[in-house]
Amino acid sequence: MRSERTEVQVRPGVESDLGALTDIYNHYVRETPITFDTAVFTPEERRSWLLSHPEDGPHRLMVATDADSQGILGYATSSAFRPKPAYATSVEVTVYVAPDTGGRGIGTLLYQALFEALASEDLHRAYAGIAQPNEASVRLHERLGFRHIGTYREVGRKFGRYWDVAWYEKELT
Repeated sequence: MRSERTEVQVRPGVESDLGALTDIYNHYVRETPITFDTAVFTPEERRSWLLSHPEDGPHRLMVATDADSQGILGYATSSAFRPKPAYATSVEVTVYVAPDTGGRGIGTLLYQALFEALASEDLHRAYAGIAQPNEASVRLHERLGFRHIGTYREVGRKFGRYWDVAWYEKELT
């Protein structure tokens, strides 16, 4: 067991992060029901996703790195909640951490940096969908001020079974 915790830095995501971000996401595609994607992506297939999260505006990508190695430990995003114009002041947020970094507070650091970056934007609410069961994600969201607003029952099928998604909401204004 390490006696020192590695310092974590959080910054906006950049195009050179694409390979590492794709690797983290593909882990969750292959191994978990956390995402309802069922086929892994190449970095090139994920490029448009990355480019849809510029360094300013309501749709952001924040990346956590190890201060020593600069290795990517996880990321958080805010994205369009729905495509219709009246939804423009709402975002859907998500956070993914590298498989071997859970329980270190990286998700909290990422969300804190994301919400700080979004504070000056014209946003009213953030929403998060959490495939169930996922107690760690529920605890993270509740600790950061999200409240449960409902559950879609058996809304997605992956790994030969149906999964519920619990929806959480956080006021941003």
